[in-house]
Amino acid sequence: MDAIRLVEAAQIRKDRDGFGPGDTVRVHARIVEGEKERTQIFEGIVIRKRGDGVKASFTVRRISYGVGVERTFPLHSPRIERVEVMRSSRVRRSKLYYLRGLAGKAARLREKRTHVPVTAPAADTD
Repeated sequence: MDAIRLVEAAQIRKDRDGFGPGDTVRVHARIVEGEKERTQIFEGIVIRKRGDGVKASFTVRRISYGVGVERTFPLHSPRIERVEVMRSSRVRRSKLYYLRGLAGKAARLREKRTHVPVTAPAADTD
């Protein structure tokens, strides 16, 4: 393994998997304002994931006051505290750029349903 891959392997965060295009995520990013540091939450739909390794990034889109806002985050950045998946959607494309031209109910995505097994309550044996 060459030196560049060794350095990149040390910077890759393992907890950043588990989401993809179409998922609604909440990104907790650390923002520095002067000498203060705070956490800012950006919630929206992932419209793209690109790159591999340390250079990977993802773009999140949301509507704010009637205007579409997109923000691209480096996937393994130390400025990102965590990425929470709020909702998963079923999509058939890896890049959801077509959402830019849609508004309102037309921009909704179909939710991915997961089966949760229901266990019967145990009978009381006295």
